[in-house]
Amino acid sequence: MIISKAERLNSVKEYYFSSKLRQIKELNDKGMDILNMAIGSPDLAPHETVVETLTQGAINKGIHGYQSYKGIDTLREAISSYYQSAYDVSFDPKQEILPLMGSKEGITHITQAFINPGDTVLIPDPGYPTYSSVSELAGAKTEVYDLLEDNNYQLNIESIEKMDLSKVKLMWINFPHMPTGAEPDMEVIRALIKLAKAHKFLIINDNPYSRILIDKPFSIFQVEGAEDVALELNSLSKSHNMAGWRLGWVCGKSSYIETILGIKSNADSGMFYPLQMAAAKALLLGEEWFRELNEQYKKRQSLIFKLFDLLECTYNPEQVGLFVWARIPDHIANVEELVDDLIFNAEVFITPGKIFGKNGERYLRASLCSNEQNIDLALTRIKAFKIAQKEKEEAI
Repeated sequence: MIISKAERLNSVKEYYFSSKLRQIKELNDKGMDILNMAIGSPDLAPHETVVETLTQGAINKGIHGYQSYKGIDTLREAISSYYQSAYDVSFDPKQEILPLMGSKEGITHITQAFINPGDTVLIPDPGYPTYSSVSELAGAKTEVYDLLEDNNYQLNIESIEKMDLSKVKLMWINFPHMPTGAEPDMEVIRALIKLAKAHKFLIINDNPYSRILIDKPFSIFQVEGAEDVALELNSLSKSHNMAGWRLGWVCGKSSYIETILGIKSNADSGMFYPLQMAAAKALLLGEEWFRELNEQYKKRQSLIFKLFDLLECTYNPEQVGLFVWARIPDHIANVEELVDDLIFNAEVFITPGKIFGKNGERYLRASLCSNEQNIDLALTRIKAFKIAQKEKEEAI
């Protein structure tokens, strides 16, 4: 006898990287050596004092029990201080900040806390696929709004106003934007907050990239009135090289935080105390940490630009964040065929933009999470691939 799966799973597919990385592993097990230029998992280490805080804390015999669902005071206070110094935004650490086991967890918690079956959720295209899948698991109707290259990937408020907003409960935004690397237009964000107030829906800004290759970090709470209609997710995954530690938070109005806590307190039993202390240590590192981090990412970004030049792609050299987003040339008919071509013939894996939505179908996304040596190797392999491709065409 086979027990059937829940019907809610019929609306979602396995996450693209889950299946693709399984394929990559199988190919590598057979003798290939595929360079992964696709995933945004930082290869750099956290600051040594952060690791020391974790390891020294774990030795303490009195801290291995359950912790508060709301996180320890030290962590919430560190998040509050971090927001003040990085974004010039003030939060009450006792009521307006909720630590999470990664911001991806927060996407699920927020959706479960606010969405009823039949509610509408606005999703960016291109955008992070989890926004859509989690909304569908909650029984929501998803509507996409377009982010287009010819509009610098900014929100088109006039276009959104023409949508049926009567049942909209949540709207996901993600600035600085993944995958395009676009920074927000503050006037547009102000107009969006005004729209949310008029139609009574909640904006969530997913904000993990705001310290990568950016001169002035953005928070939606820098805009007056945002506290009434917005929440913000953030994490240490990208900014502090702590992706596998699963440490994030949501911040906003105390009543919204309490609503999310109603879900979170039924989903976990708090985070390991030394992890929280290490997170607090990381958040108080200061600007020197980010200067050194971004010096490395800037060098990598320039090499990734060269990689896309080899592939005859076009891109915005001013884009920010942990990826490079590039448009493929018109003579390439199919992005996925190009991706597989690069996997099998150059042993380089780059993400096809179509996984982020229909507006990504003519794009590729490469990560900055490979060291310069590996990016140089990818360049060498792609040069050889292009030469072989040209020779093949000339022989026909």
